[in-house]
Amino acid sequence: MPEHAKKRILVVDDEENARIGLSKLLEREGFEVESVSNGYEALNYLNQRQVNVIVTDINMPEMNGITFLKELNKSFPDSNVIMITAYGGVESYIEAMNLGAFEYINKPIKIDELKSILKKIFKDKESCH
Repeated sequence: MPEHAKKRILVVDDEENARIGLSKLLEREGFEVESVSNGYEALNYLNQRQVNVIVTDINMPEMNGITFLKELNKSFPDSNVIMITAYGGVESYIEAMNLGAFEYINKPIKIDELKSILKKIFKDKESCH
């Protein structure tokens, strides 16, 4: 990936304000951001375009974040996924990490925490090439 290539992030959250707010924060940090409101939309999007990182809420109607993560594992096994939740429980944390989530953070999102996780993901990616 060329140095100047934009780092693309897909935000998946059914709460419109959270989705827009997080997208704007990430855009301000220089990322190219797309956002969708549920796991089905995300899977459709990913069938058409690649992203570097997926930031998804856990608690969503229709397809929750854990089910979405399972679907990602089947169709897009190399995805870097950051799970976000307002209702952090140990069970969902363990399940998400066992399913290959890169990280799991609680809402409200602290942008510094998210930035350091993203830095880690992109650093790992660069060291693989």
